[in-house]
Amino acid sequence: MAPGWLEEHLHDPSLRLVEVDVSPVAFDRGHIEGAVLWNVYRDLKDTNYQLVDKATTEQLLGRSGIAPGSTVVFYGYAPAMGFWLMKLYGHADVRILDCGRGTWQDEGRPWTTETAKPVTTRYRLPDEDERIRADHPKVEGAINNPAWTIVDVRTAAEFRGERFWPSGGLEEGGRAGHVPSAAHLSIEGTYDERGSFRSAADLGRLFSSIDLTGDSEVISYCTIGGRACTAWFALTYLLGRDHVRVYDGSWAEWGRMPQKPVVFL
Repeated sequence: MAPGWLEEHLHDPSLRLVEVDVSPVAFDRGHIEGAVLWNVYRDLKDTNYQLVDKATTEQLLGRSGIAPGSTVVFYGYAPAMGFWLMKLYGHADVRILDCGRGTWQDEGRPWTTETAKPVTTRYRLPDEDERIRADHPKVEGAINNPAWTIVDVRTAAEFRGERFWPSGGLEEGGRAGHVPSAAHLSIEGTYDERGSFRSAADLGRLFSSIDLTGDSEVISYCTIGGRACTAWFALTYLLGRDHVRVYDGSWAEWGRMPQKPVVFL
């Protein structure tokens, strides 16, 4: 979604704007007018790095002022993660701002340090759409299965097993490496210098190791699910690839399960 459209509709009564990040630091320093913050580690993941359950998600949507008819726009560090969560529960009108937060601010668009206080809503969610989610048993069943493609979208250092977390840190009791038979496909080139998604042609080249016209199942994973959701969004909504799933447990789950097979280079 173009920044001009969002600026024009920023005060529409049905619009809800959400910044998604792993920390409140950047948001507290300034954010798009009218936005609320979803902190991945506080709002979307529990203390064991698992996706919060449906009841907790309903509470999050309620205090964010989101109703079934809302137009929900995500931006920030991991906007596709918010988008994926809304689509997991079938929300109709979900969008991603097609520019970085820094670009928005640099262009002089509405910016503030005041946190929005939307009117609380009540949102009864349906059952989740299992077609876009993979749990760890499904990932294990996809290993060396020609009908499935597992894609690791982390950095090369993470894929090789040199680090557990993207920052370089290790995890007590965790193992670095990757899922057996997973293909490495870093998504570092997904955005341009403005923080906008690259063209379909560029993205097609980036994801060229995946059969973009096939009907086999694709599972993307990263560390906590943010980058995996970005790959899922690009493949599904920008390249038109069907049958793409997110393993939202990702390496934060798999690498901490001693019974799961791990490969490192």
